[in-house]
Amino acid sequence: MNAISRLATVISLASLLPLSAFPLSTLAADSKGSVEVVHWWTSGGEKAAVDVLKAQVEKDGFTWKDGAVAGGGGATAMTVLKSRAVAGNPPGVAQIKGPDIQEWASTGLLDTDVLKDAAKTEKWDSLLDKKVSDTVKYEGDYVAVPVNIHRVNWLWINPEVFKKAGIEKAPTTLQEFYAAGDKLKAAGFIALAHGGQPWQDSTVFEAVVLSVMGVDGYKKALVDLDNGALTGPEMVKALTELKKVATYMDADGKGQDWNLEAAKVINGKAGMQIMGDWAKSEWTAAKKVAGKDYECVAFPGTDKAFTYNIDSLAVFKQKDKGTAAAQQDIAKIVLGENFQKVFSINKGSIPVRIDMLSDMGKYGFDSCAQTAAKDFLADAKSGGLQPSMAHNMATTLAVQGAFFDVVTNFINDPKADPAIAAKQLGTAVKAAK
Repeated sequence: MNAISRLATVISLASLLPLSAFPLSTLAADSKGSVEVVHWWTSGGEKAAVDVLKAQVEKDGFTWKDGAVAGGGGATAMTVLKSRAVAGNPPGVAQIKGPDIQEWASTGLLDTDVLKDAAKTEKWDSLLDKKVSDTVKYEGDYVAVPVNIHRVNWLWINPEVFKKAGIEKAPTTLQEFYAAGDKLKAAGFIALAHGGQPWQDSTVFEAVVLSVMGVDGYKKALVDLDNGALTGPEMVKALTELKKVATYMDADGKGQDWNLEAAKVINGKAGMQIMGDWAKSEWTAAKKVAGKDYECVAFPGTDKAFTYNIDSLAVFKQKDKGTAAAQQDIAKIVLGENFQKVFSINKGSIPVRIDMLSDMGKYGFDSCAQTAAKDFLADAKSGGLQPSMAHNMATTLAVQGAFFDVVTNFINDPKADPAIAAKQLGTAVKAAK
């Protein structure tokens, strides 16, 4: 059974229950309508970002019911969302990403009409890169609004810690990365802040795969799911390098949330972190300045590539007209210039609007964001723009889960053989398709 069939089976019970049987909330007397938004933006910087949207929706006269679900890089929120769907009580809006948007749309629960007017009036097809617009469409109709774009293959560095460890510059190759790690450890620092959660393990894994196998190899293995690429000698080499990268990871990071690990770099306890640019939201919240208090560089060997993660808000069918109006209001706000600027500055991301990406300095974005925008536009033309497997952009949740299991077991087993792990990847992914 493929992933779409599995999701449809899980949710099919929802069709037996009327959506109106579970009212969202009691509206305030002066509210135009109410909308519940399920999301996992819960860290300090992320909360500041989503609060911007909430404030504008409420300013427009709607009631916002916050459905924040912490943990798991979104996995916990997806579990909650499925339970809600089975109960016939889906929220008006939910944060859903990548191929999962099409899976949810295939169940008939997403609204293919409510965004049509906004998309046409605001000319979304012209505003968005095709890879972005395709991500939030189902059979040609918008069923979600893209919020922002994250680059995943970043390496975050505390330059003061590097200086204390005698490291002169950011690493640009894996060998330089290992040399920096050795110096950091010798100087008494954590070399690589890392929370040992499966999605974090796979974030590092895909960065290493991209570094070792290049863009073509990454695409074949993690996007096309080519068995030869998954089990071949280049993957074995990538897993061998991953094993070495893991030796520099925070020994006390098992099970830690990413933002707690980011704090170790910010506070000078660790030198580096491999994480998407949502990590910048933590630096921003700590009043740190890009290029001065911290450095953001592409993970060694991946400077000509951009693995992306697009946050999106999907709209569920609702019978209440007030909720539909609120959904439309959210869509209008989200793709407006002001929100795109304020949200991404708080979140650490870059806007989805092409016109803004081409002139980031005009909007006051920092050096990290300007580099990300420049690289996004360049890599969109060169083929270096690739969806992140670790962040729900390249595969279904079932296939992603197969990667997570193999990669995390591999990282946590000191005796694990890279060649055997590569074969396990091929077998697990094939079974999950």
